[in-house]
Amino acid sequence: MSAQNVGSSDGHQAFRLHMVTWNVGSAEPPADVRSLLHLDSQQATDLYVIGLQEVNANPVRYISDLISEDSWSHLLMDTLAPMGYIKVTSVRMQGLLLILFAKQVHLPFIRDIQSTYTRTGLFGYWGNKGGVSVRFSFYGHMLCFLNCHLAAHMNYALQRMDEFEYILDMQDFDMYNTPQVLDHKVVFWFGDLNFRIADHGMHFLRSSINNGRFNLLWNRDQLTMMKKKEAILQEFEEGLLCFKPTYKFDRFSETYDTSGKKRKPAWTDRILWRIKPKAIDTEDENRSTTSSADDDEYPIKVTQGTYTCDVSYGVSDHKPVIGTFNLEMRKKVETPLVTLTVEGRWSADEDATFTYTILENFESSTWDWIGLYKIGFKSASDYSTFAWVKDDEIAANGEVVTVQMSKSELPLLAGDYVLGYYSTNMQTLIAFSPTFQILESQQAVMEGLVPENINGHEK
Repeated sequence: MSAQNVGSSDGHQAFRLHMVTWNVGSAEPPADVRSLLHLDSQQATDLYVIGLQEVNANPVRYISDLISEDSWSHLLMDTLAPMGYIKVTSVRMQGLLLILFAKQVHLPFIRDIQSTYTRTGLFGYWGNKGGVSVRFSFYGHMLCFLNCHLAAHMNYALQRMDEFEYILDMQDFDMYNTPQVLDHKVVFWFGDLNFRIADHGMHFLRSSINNGRFNLLWNRDQLTMMKKKEAILQEFEEGLLCFKPTYKFDRFSETYDTSGKKRKPAWTDRILWRIKPKAIDTEDENRSTTSSADDDEYPIKVTQGTYTCDVSYGVSDHKPVIGTFNLEMRKKVETPLVTLTVEGRWSADEDATFTYTILENFESSTWDWIGLYKIGFKSASDYSTFAWVKDDEIAANGEVVTVQMSKSELPLLAGDYVLGYYSTNMQTLIAFSPTFQILESQQAVMEGLVPENINGHEK
């Protein structure tokens, strides 16, 4: 259910969110992740949020990844870019990785992007456990995604709870209206939360799983048990666990652990969500009255579509968990900050011209730039060429600014392109031109890059 074609008379639209959590166990990615991303589904996805744990977590590998993106990020970008999804942002702390992708049409309305991380493992040293988060405004609604990897082992359930609360306390954002995770209108908490199934013996566990009677195990799931006594957990919702426990498998199989350790199966990998409770009106000497007027006028409804695991992937001892959601909301923001207009024909035979106009105030900078992107591009840095914005002063609202791109910078071969305005302060692409075609250049013909066509005959 994609936002482009689903609306209602009261202005509400449904956006489809596809989430994945997977502890990849330091493995290299599989050859194909299309089924993980449901790319053959009839329902188009608007946002992908993918949280991984134990991504090549040894120090040498981590330091090299600071220079270039890891193999998982590359595979996800290579898979999603041809389908029109652009990597908006990512955050990595050692083995924890969180990546956000969106359809190009939504990028101008994904704003105020910030990310942070909190280490919990080994006294915070090196960050083998903890949480990474990304927050942003989506058509004016504040969303936050928190990917965690919590302490392992059956008897550490209380420590897992302590770590979660510590992460919530430690994570803050430079946003006046949402300084902490739980201030956001919707929070998705997911990852390898490492909660186990308590008390049951191995035989009962395996027979319940083999017979598909997962409900027999729910009341001994540690996270479910914790929910009964922890107020913060009672604010989070989760779909029914109607899929196999996702840990621990022999690699490249659908067989639970046959090693000497014989770890008990568990639903370690989870996706939960929380809609911010309605504010209570308060008034005292220090604070003005706060009310939930905004929440009442612009509510957001979260409906889960699927909650499952994909047992076909075997590179790790965990199976990936997939959650799909519909986010129903009224857009609070519908005007892009900038418009871009392409002038005339474009080819590498002559300098090209375009204009941009700032429609609304934002933190513009003389370091902002406009990139030329071939359709199917992966991220903001995947441009063919770029031009700086007006460099002597910041453009005024409504001013039409003309920019030229040198013909020597333009692609020689024909193709479909867009221009994208990149805001340095906002660290994202905030506007796009309509798609346009760059024509094949005479230089390409002369250099033999394309066959010359004379009177309809290729030479």
